[in-house]
Amino acid sequence: MSRRHSPTADRSRRAVLAVVGATALAAAAVPAVAFGASGETRKTTSAATAASHSTHSTPKPTVLLVHGAWADSSSWSPVVDRLQAQGYPVQAVANPLRGLASDAAYVRSRIESVQGPVVLVGHSYGGAVISKAAADEPQVKALVYVAAFAPAEGESLGALAARNPGSHATPDALNPVPFDLGDGANGVDLYIKPDKYRDVFAGSLSASRANSLAAVQRPISAATLEETATSAAWKDIPSWYLVTRQDHALPPATQRFMAERAHAHTTEVDAPHAVMLTRPDTVAGLIRHAATATR
Repeated sequence: MSRRHSPTADRSRRAVLAVVGATALAAAAVPAVAFGASGETRKTTSAATAASHSTHSTPKPTVLLVHGAWADSSSWSPVVDRLQAQGYPVQAVANPLRGLASDAAYVRSRIESVQGPVVLVGHSYGGAVISKAAADEPQVKALVYVAAFAPAEGESLGALAARNPGSHATPDALNPVPFDLGDGANGVDLYIKPDKYRDVFAGSLSASRANSLAAVQRPISAATLEETATSAAWKDIPSWYLVTRQDHALPPATQRFMAERAHAHTTEVDAPHAVMLTRPDTVAGLIRHAATATR
């Protein structure tokens, strides 16, 4: 979409339609399936399972957590606490949410600031960012997608968002707000309306907690949803995926499609889009599994 001058009503409407369903929003071997507590289902290969139970003497990798749209880095706090308690170095990156290429470049700079191996984790739109940022970065040993986009080259988030029905991130749930880019051009930021936030994003959290999160949500530039991916690091780096079955932002069917295409070790859980807040033990456990299996 054009970034010049103030957007017309029609263009604002088109920007919102591009994000419908977005959140920003089986392995190649035959998997063995195990069932965990609270409706959690895990698919993993026997090799990865064996690796996850082995004992390693090498230092733990640094975990970089990348949030998506309608959240901020503090949304990872419950996961950070659990990983740090297990001795993992952790950084929750402040994703700029201004554009896929520029956001990935920023995250790449954070990767390169770390000494030693990295496990890169993305939630929602953050998955698209890590898919690009990790390309040609040999210190990234694992990718973990948490209810996240994992686009292939040439795909946009808008196209993936429209792949399956079921998202509640419809135009009437979103608030497009023009903003000044500072160079004479304008963009459009997309927020979730406060009264829709709990349904779209926060699910089982209390109404008061959802209202608080809605007030501090970080918007995403609508133009970001029209960018096409130029890299897909999941083709070369082992990946793990957490599918959220109660997701009203990124449909579970779309999540499963991306996980299977990436040959990711997949876990499913009964949780909303904000799973890092509602099921932090599950999220931290999957990250530890990825970190251990790739050491």
